[in-house]
Amino acid sequence: MDLQKFQELGLSESILKEVQKKGFEEPTEIQTKIIPLLLNSDVDVIGQAQTGTGKTAAFGLPLLEKMQKNALSVQALILVPTRELAIQVAEEINSFKGKQKVQILPIYGGQSMPDQLRRLNAGVDIVVGTPGRVYDHIKRKSLKLENVSHVVLDEADEMLNMGFIDDVEDILKYTNSDRRTLLFSATMPDRIKNIAKKYMRNYEIITTKKGQLTADLTDQIYFETANADKFEALCRIIDIESEFYGLIFCRTKVSVDELTNKLIDRGYAADGIHGDISQNLRERVLDKFKKQRIRMLVATDVAARGIDVENLTHVINYALPQDPESYIHRIGRTGRAGKKGIAITFISSDEYRKLMNITRITKTTIRKETLPRVSDILKIKKSRIKAELDEIISSGGHVDYMKAATQMLSDADPVDVVAAILKYSLEEELSEARYQKIGGASVNKKGKTRLFVSFGNRDGLTPRKLIKLIKDETGISSSKISEVQVMHGFSFITVPFEDAEKILKAFQDRKDTKKPHIKRAKAPVSKSQKGKKKKSITHSG
Repeated sequence: MDLQKFQELGLSESILKEVQKKGFEEPTEIQTKIIPLLLNSDVDVIGQAQTGTGKTAAFGLPLLEKMQKNALSVQALILVPTRELAIQVAEEINSFKGKQKVQILPIYGGQSMPDQLRRLNAGVDIVVGTPGRVYDHIKRKSLKLENVSHVVLDEADEMLNMGFIDDVEDILKYTNSDRRTLLFSATMPDRIKNIAKKYMRNYEIITTKKGQLTADLTDQIYFETANADKFEALCRIIDIESEFYGLIFCRTKVSVDELTNKLIDRGYAADGIHGDISQNLRERVLDKFKKQRIRMLVATDVAARGIDVENLTHVINYALPQDPESYIHRIGRTGRAGKKGIAITFISSDEYRKLMNITRITKTTIRKETLPRVSDILKIKKSRIKAELDEIISSGGHVDYMKAATQMLSDADPVDVVAAILKYSLEEELSEARYQKIGGASVNKKGKTRLFVSFGNRDGLTPRKLIKLIKDETGISSSKISEVQVMHGFSFITVPFEDAEKILKAFQDRKDTKKPHIKRAKAPVSKSQKGKKKKSITHSG
């Protein structure tokens, strides 16, 4: 893998090793602009960038480089609008630290307070938290920020939209006045600009190009499969299609080489490209692919840039990409020229949350499907063979073989002859032994999502009525709906990831004024907000 562009940003060798393990080949625009600035200066920074552009790594990698060893207090605080984002950011930064002894802790409402107190007391370097829970810990004196060197406000406009900017300002008053402040926001409303003026020193504003994340002409599907079964799953997808002509994306060059060799060994017309192959070889491979002498091209994201190939039937995400923007770039390569393309994503047990994050940010629907059974694949193959034989007969393409056929049929039953020819020509192709058994994937769907409901008790809503409404509209059991909070003008509920998707779909029609609008909550309700809502009703269970 060519890490030259990451090396040029000034990252250390230890961090570069972790970047390589993650499969990143080239920094995104926000990473290219932010990382050198954070490493080589002390200025405060405002990053105006959309979600899904790689900004977590843009501030997370420099933070890891700046961490002091054996610090006795919290060194960095990252404020985010939602519990889901707190978990995601903490996990992302944690995945880059390698052997570095940096303790990273997400804290958010709904999580066990005793567990958080125990972890904070044991010593933490980086805290990633929602404003309400962070403020709770400050008031408890379980979180002290007087020595913090960095404060990151991530998705500041979203914190503003849900009314948590007051909490953010209160938190900033407790932090070290010499801290470095980093603010990231997709938009810059006046209130966010005022916070920058009030709490940030001389700062630089970094902006990125706005890209539209959409893929309307692509049918998007995902399959749950264990990592060990991905190749078998891919083969089934290829074989059940009458015409497969597609790009298959991997995260690393090693994965590209391994998968390409496996496909060739299985008898498929395949080849691969990645950052380490020569330009001359790349051009030869692409020429073969464009002329359809090979039907499948395995590639990394960077190697696939600039490929302009018409009539692709499929794009396969053999591995999930680095960010939602890369996902859209990948699947946008099919469904061109007004034709409907198919994008297929394989996810393993630990990738469900990441897939749901992609659907949220890209505002797209990726439906779950079941992998084809071997019996169905063989049935379709036999049907195709019959159709091809009928075509040969109707076109007269078999006349040169009539004499040989007559001789064969004179000595044996016609059915036996045809069966023998099929065995002779297509034994491997039509054998169940060609396919291996696929075990059931155990995808982790234990995570939960907090949802915002636009109706409250002023609309006649109670916890019982809200649960009944959702149950009637979606069929979801009331036992799956927890942490119900009915406020004066709006409400909150918590449900499992998978059920959240059903609810969002059922309540997506904004024109139906009889039903509330439901969306993912931007942050859990803080104590300071609860105190402002006199008519709140809380129900849990």
